[in-house]
This record gives sequence, structure tokens and C-alpha cells, in this order.
Amino acid sequence: MENHNQRNLILAVVLTALILFGWDAALRYLYPNADTAQPVAEASAGAAPADAAQPTREGGLTSAADIAAEARDLKTALNPASRVAIAAPGLTGSINLAGGVLDDLTTNRHTAALDPKEGPQRIFSPAGTPAQHYAQFGWVGDNLAVPNAATVWTAPAGAKLTPQTPVTLTWNNGAGLTFALTYAIDADYMVTVKQTVANTGGAPVAVKPFALINRTSKTASLDSFNVHSGPFGAFDGTVSFGPDYDDVTEAGQVSNAGKTDWIGFTDVYWMTSLIPDKAGATSDFRAMGNDIYRADLVYGAVNVGAGQQVARTTRLFAGAKESQVLDRYEETGIVNFGLAIDWGWFRWFEKPIFLLLTKLFELAGNFGVAIILLTLIVRGIMFPIAQKQFASMAAMRAIQPKMKAIQERYKDDKPKQQEEIMALYKKEGVNPLAGCLPIFLQIPIFFALYKTLIVAVEMRHQPFALWIKDLSAPDPLHILNLFGLLPFEVPGFLGIGVLAILLGITMWLQFKLQPAQMDPVQQQVFAIMPWMMMFIMAPFAAGLLIYWITSNVLTIGQQKYLYSKHPQLKAQAEKDAADAARAKDRTKS
Repeated sequence: MENHNQRNLILAVVLTALILFGWDAALRYLYPNADTAQPVAEASAGAAPADAAQPTREGGLTSAADIAAEARDLKTALNPASRVAIAAPGLTGSINLAGGVLDDLTTNRHTAALDPKEGPQRIFSPAGTPAQHYAQFGWVGDNLAVPNAATVWTAPAGAKLTPQTPVTLTWNNGAGLTFALTYAIDADYMVTVKQTVANTGGAPVAVKPFALINRTSKTASLDSFNVHSGPFGAFDGTVSFGPDYDDVTEAGQVSNAGKTDWIGFTDVYWMTSLIPDKAGATSDFRAMGNDIYRADLVYGAVNVGAGQQVARTTRLFAGAKESQVLDRYEETGIVNFGLAIDWGWFRWFEKPIFLLLTKLFELAGNFGVAIILLTLIVRGIMFPIAQKQFASMAAMRAIQPKMKAIQERYKDDKPKQQEEIMALYKKEGVNPLAGCLPIFLQIPIFFALYKTLIVAVEMRHQPFALWIKDLSAPDPLHILNLFGLLPFEVPGFLGIGVLAILLGITMWLQFKLQPAQMDPVQQQVFAIMPWMMMFIMAPFAAGLLIYWITSNVLTIGQQKYLYSKHPQLKAQAEKDAADAARAKDRTKS
């Protein structure tokens, strides 16, 4: 028996070591830190090449050289003289008259980094910049002069695109065709583009309108098993999170089957999508080389008779994946647009938790407080279950002598022993799994909050209090470098922050209030579990740890209250603890 216990203890230690040392690598893949791009000031001639940079959960350029080049190129590319300004509540930017390209957009509601001084989050950047990302609208036709990337469009004098003032760009090919792009923008992130061809010639012509989104994968967020980053869209009413960039690179071109409801590219927090009009269009993804990818939307050929004009209207979403905004667009007829947020299979449960959290935020004005209120609601709902749990524990303690008698009587006949114990449970009305029910009920809540902190842009850069400036990012204060005072970066698995320590302490206190285990190995496992969880949970979002700490504190208070209601259970727990201590002493001796 002693050898068996030693073997179990060694196995527990080995498994713990594997978790501690393997967890960091797993977390970097499954849940990477919300790293921000390196400041431009840090770029230097000796910086690592762009291809050495690794994507982050937030996305954006990660190479210092690219960041510096992007800032330099934007100063040149965003020449106001050749652009039409955009000023809307959700977006600010400009349209490039060269090509009629929408290649300059930043969000007004979200900053690029935690520090607001870093400026707004950029969505679009002009062609040729390291962060290239833009939308273009045009036509193709056989033996026709059609506008291209070099075409300089004409805009009305003083034109400015606002929700109240659409802007129309025009170009005449000199052969009887006048092309027009009419841009309109709303208060959020939707741009509507009407492509018109007017034929003033004497013969009919056939043209194919198209729209495209062109981007580099250098700015893509990390594509992980639980959050897709890359090409995506909705086809025949079903949202498809795929293919990924590697798939498109390997194939060269990926055509999308079925009716295209919308198509584009997504990051964790941002997306750009094209929504065709009722005429319908085909779509595909293309790899253009040098980390450049394109989403194409091509309408069928339209015949424009002499003296006639034909138009196609395409909507472009370019901005943050705010849940309420996407849901509103879905209500206007964009199929499953709210599902552009990659909630996964458990959206039916995760989305209500997120909505409840946002309602609590509206009341409290702080998402950290909202998480605490959510925990209170969850524990309040589960309190009657906890009462039944303690009643079941009391009943289990009461039948312990009978169980031991059965175990002694049938110690050589395990099937019969199990049969008699189950019969005893049924006779006494005891459910041995009742104590596990509160834990099982909390798992979906915990996972829903975990997913919310990953995918919800509403949680991004949300502060709590003191040093917690971003609830969606890990605790920034690490004990081992004295909270940043020592000049070294702590390895991920040793990056124990204040919240992780509080988690370990509260879990330890919680376990101390539970009945002691008679098995020495179980005692060792329960003794090490709080500190193992401290290491495991340290890399997770601060908001998740706040939820767990609050839950532990409430559980401790709840246990103390219920022990007062069940004094016999408390007395039995104290007796078990004393027996376990004596058994431990006997083992040592």
C-alpha cells in the first residue's frame, strides 16, 4: 500500500510539472497575450526583419522596421490634395482619387494601444505601405477603356464624405462611357458604394462590376483553435470561418460555392467585408504573393444600351466587431452578420452572458465591477443548490459507518461491494454526485466569460482599478521582477501576478474549509492544487481571474454560513481533519 501511495504521489508531481512547464507553450498557441505593437520610436536599422515577427492576438504590425516604415509611408501617401476627406462618428479617413480607392480609415471609438497617445486604431492603409489594406470598386470589360488603379477620378469641389453628404466621383473614358462611384457612409462602420455606368455612345456595351478587399497578412491577428483570423464570409446563409491564409497560399485561388451573402477578412476585433446587392455575385479569395491576399466580389455582366445607365450597389463594412452594431446590420437584411464574431459552438450560452455583462456595465460604469456583479448573480442563483450540496454532505457523513462496514464485509468482492454501496445510497436517499453539481454548473459560465474576454472588442482596453488597466489582458504586475522594477522579462509560466496569488490563496482557504481527505495522496493533491492553479491561470485575462477570486471569496463566506446551519457537519469535518493529521503522522513515522 505504501509503495502504491508513493507511486501515486510521484505521478501527481510529474503531472504537475508537465502542466507548469508545458502550459506556457500551450497558452501561447491557444490564448496568446494581447501584445501591442512595438512603438515606432523603438525601430532601428538593426531591428529583426519583418518575416521574423510573430502575430499577436490583437493583430497589427509587429516588426519594428515595418512600424517605422508604415509611419513614414503614411505621411507621404495621405496627401490631402489628392483625396476626399471622410468624417463620420465611427470612421475618419479619406478616399484616394487615384483609382477611387478607399484606403485610409481609422476608428474613432477604439485606440491602437492601451495608451491613447498611440492614436486611433487603423483599419485601412494605402497600397505599398507595410500595413496595406484597402477596398476598390470598378468594372471589367472586353475591348473597353475602364477605370483602373491609375485612373484619376474627379470629385466636386470641397467634397467631404459624411453621413449627411454622399460624394460622387466621376470619370469619362472618352468613348461614350461615363463611370461614377457614389460613396455614402453611416454613423458606424458601413460604407455604401453605388457603381454606375452611363452609355452616351451609339452602341450597347457589356461590363462586369466588381469590388475587392486587398490586405497583407502581416497585420493579421493570430489564428488559433478557438478564434479564427483570416478569410471568411457567409454563403447560402451559413457563416464560414475559413479558409486560412495558408490554405489560400497553397491553392492560389479559393472559389466560394453557393450564394455569397458577404465576404472579407477578419481579425479577432476588426473585420472588412463586402456585401453584394440583390443582383448577386460570385466571390473568391486569392493569394497575390508577398503576403498579400484579396477577396473578390464579381457581379454578372450587365448590358448597357445606348442612352442608358446601369448601377450596382455594394456595401463595405470596415471597423470593429461590436456586437450591437453587427446585430443592427443583421436586422437590415445582412444574413447572419452578427455571427461574424467567432463565438463558436456555444454561442447560445456565451452571447446571453455577454449581453448580461454589458447591461451590468451600463449600471456600474466599470467592466471589472460588472464581472463582480455577474459573479454575485451566479452564486446567488446557485445558493439553493449549495444548500442541497451541504445537506447531501451531511447525509454522506451520517452513513460513513455503514459504508465502512460494507467495504470490510466485501473487501475481496469489489463488484458486490459497489452494488451494496449503491443500494445503501438509494435506501438513504443520498446522491454522491450532489457535491459536484455547483462546480459543473459554473463551468459554462466560466467558459462564456473566457470567450467574451477573448472575442468581444467591448472588453478590449477596459480598466478595472489600480494597476488593472485592461481586463482582457493578463495581470501586468509580476512578482518575480518586483512589479517591473527589475529589468528582465519573466518567462510565461513564472509570470505570477498579484491576481494569480490572490487566486491561489482564496482557493487554499476554500479547500481548508472542506472536509479533509483520509487518503494521504488525495491530501497531497488537494494541498498542491491551489498553487498549481495559480500557475495555470496566471497567463489568462485579468477579468477571468477577478471572476474566479470573487467566486472563491463568496464560496468561503457561503461555506462558513452553511457550516453554521449544519454544526454536525462542521464537527465531523474537524474530526476528519484531526484523523487525517494523525494518519499523516503515522505515515511519516
